[in-house]
Amino acid sequence: MSRLIELWTGDDGESHYAEREFDIPIQDALRVHATVTPAGGTYEWHTAPHRQYVITLTGTLRFTTRGGDEFVVAPGDVLLAHDTVGGGHRWELIDDQPWTRIYVELPQ
Repeated sequence: MSRLIELWTGDDGESHYAEREFDIPIQDALRVHATVTPAGGTYEWHTAPHRQYVITLTGTLRFTTRGGDEFVVAPGDVLLAHDTVGGGHRWELIDDQPWTRIYVELPQ
């Protein structure tokens, strides 16, 4: 079953996450594109460049917030990332698959 995970910047300026009910409203998209990161990939501390959905097709990742919270994203999961300011998050691939994902960039 697919999950919707929301990642946002809290009043403390840090990234936070929560699993939400899988109910994605119909909305305009600014851009849709796909990206692949080879197995073993990582991305150090950063914020989301846009408010966006990130739909994982292959690969399993561990996300970490600066507060030390961790969550796993697996194929079929949808991440709503809008922690566009603050301390940000990082991720690392934790299986032997590339991370194939689709980005749906949303209006702010």
